Amino acid sequence: MCAVDVPDELKKITEKLSFGEWESLLKKRRLTETEAGQETDFIAQEEHLSEERRRQLARLLVEVVADGASVGFLPPLVEAEADAYWQNVPAANVRLWTACLDGEIVGSVQLHLAEKANGLHRAEIAKLMVHPGARRRGLARKLMETAENAARAEGRSLLVLDTREGDPSNRLYRSLGYEEAGRIPDYARSEDGRLDATVLYFKRL
Repeated sequence: MCAVDVPDELKKITEKLSFGEWESLLKKRRLTETEAGQETDFIAQEEHLSEERRRQLARLLVEVVADGASVGFLPPLVEAEADAYWQNVPAANVRLWTACLDGEIVGSVQLHLAEKANGLHRAEIAKLMVHPGARRRGLARKLMETAENAARAEGRSLLVLDTREGDPSNRLYRSLGYEEAGRIPDYARSEDGRLDATVLYFKRL
């Protein structure tokens, strides 16, 4: 399960309810939101991954790589390899957030805080991912905005990132105010063996 923010009206009465009664009330609230056309999505920071959350993130990574995302892996990516990656995330200088829909992790983003003495003012956005079946809901934008707010809270004034040339993510980053710093040709290999350029972006906070 992903973290759920308890509404104010529920906070006042949860002490008087059993767990089963509280869960039933929350389900009714979610059903009302769904019927009203609202998304039951949540953005949560993951400070420690349980085995179940790590499995969900591994499945997410497998799915986005199979869909062609350039996030450091090539298809076919097996779940065991994906799970091994998440063994080391988050870390002391790596913040992780997940996006959930109805309790399932369908997106994530990382903030890597620079640790060198001359770089304590900057951080890198890394591995922004949204499941192919959960796109066009604004989750990628919400994840980015969450990471940016956290960077400000950490005293970081400069964000950097890179993404494959031609990917839809370029439009998202530009719409969020990121500026192109340059391009590196033949940077990342694709499934078909082609070498693609990467676009470097920065944003002052």
